[in-house]
This record gives sequence, C-alpha cells and structure tokens, in this order.
Amino acid sequence: MADSRIVAVTGAARGIGEAIARELSSRGFSLLLGDLDSSVVSLASSLGGVGGVLDVTDQASYETWLALVPRVDVLVNNAGVMWVGPFEDEPLEVAEKQLAVNFFGVVRGTLLVLPAMRARRSGLVVTVASLASYVTPAGESTYAASKHAVLGWMKGVRQELRGSGVSLALIMPAVVDTELAAGTSSGGGPRLSPAAVARAVADVIDKPRFETIVPAYAGLLPRVLAVLPQWGRDLVYRRLVPNQVRDADLAARADYEARHLG
Repeated sequence: MADSRIVAVTGAARGIGEAIARELSSRGFSLLLGDLDSSVVSLASSLGGVGGVLDVTDQASYETWLALVPRVDVLVNNAGVMWVGPFEDEPLEVAEKQLAVNFFGVVRGTLLVLPAMRARRSGLVVTVASLASYVTPAGESTYAASKHAVLGWMKGVRQELRGSGVSLALIMPAVVDTELAAGTSSGGGPRLSPAAVARAVADVIDKPRFETIVPAYAGLLPRVLAVLPQWGRDLVYRRLVPNQVRDADLAARADYEARHLG
C-alpha cells in the first residue's frame, strides 16, 4: 500500500542509505535520494523516486536537491564518513571533514526542512547516528565526537520543537557491515547488516520514537556504563568495546579513506 509521504534520504547510493531506500520503497513511500555518487540517480529511478547529486556540506547543493520535490515529509540524515587510527595521526583537515559531514551536514539538512514542516505542523527528521553517540572506541575519537554532537544537538532541538507537530528520531546502530566500517573490529558483538538498520529507520517512520539503538540489546551498554564506577567502565571497554588502534586493519581501509576523506 502506497504512503503519500515523501522521504528524503542522504548518502543513499550505497551501504545503509541504499538499504534504507530499498526498504522504504518496499513500504510504498515516495523517495528523494541524494549522494555525492551520481549513481544515486539511477537507483532512485529504479525505485520510482527522484535522485540527485548532493553534497551535504554545501548549502546551495542541499537547497537544489530539496527543490527536486514539492515537499519533504521525512528527512533521513544518513550521509557519514569515518577515519580510523590513533588520534595523533589524524590530519586536522580529516577531522574537520568528519564534523562537516557527520554533524554540520545533519544540522544543515534539518534547518532546511524544519520551516516548512513547522508551518504544516507535521514532519519527521530521522538521523542515522551511531552507538558511538554514547560509546567511544579507541581509534574513532573524532568520529565518535561527531556522533556525540549529533545526539546533544538533537536533544536540545527536540525540547524547542515540543508542540510543533514535528518529531525527531535517532537511530544508533553498532558496527554495520558497510565500506565505512572496512577493516574495523566489531568488538564484543557481530556486525549488523545494512538491512537491519534500514528496517529500524522504516519502523521509526511508521511509529516515531526519539532514540533507537540497533540491536536492541546493545542499548544495555550505555545504561551499564552510566552507573558503573570508572574501573568498571574501563573493564567493560576492554571486554566489549572495539579498540581500533589495536585491532583495525588500516590497510583494508586505505581505499575507502582515500576516496571519502582525501
């Protein structure tokens, strides 16, 4: 059964974004798909939607992309990039790129769609964040900082949107089997499939809730860490949280990082 809502998805050409697009299409939503990779146009066409090249760090690019459809009922902030390695080896420009995409890209898109949503008193912004919004693996310091920033910003914005008719939702998955996670360790749990995250996104569009951790049992981790003393938190980190400085295969990430982070 078709759903009349138009859902805009960023970073939709591959990985989690592509899985979200396919899941939403199967549920009858109309789609606007965006990505730096122009293949997103053919993907959108194959799903009966509209696609366009999108750079979430560029205001004009974002505005042009949103203008491809008459309105956006749901925005899915999915575009993201990640660098892995010891913090002192991370070039500053790479750290800035992660914040530009992962945090300010989310802020930019949200600010662009909110005025019309508030005027209609209806709308939803879904952001694919990460379990790293709460838990910071060694070797992912800036990536985790960008996801912590998303969580903090959305918490504040949510308070200001109360009574407006507009909802916010965060999807926070553990390690997902995509090229972004190439060469990384998944720590104490198995990798998620992009389809599992896509189902969570689609479910929260049907029934909005602010925070969804995927898989659900991983939601115990931040709760446990919040009540343990520091020695207990350190023990949990050693046992369950991946240490990418020690365990990641950085050579396996070289192609991804060269293409997406320079």
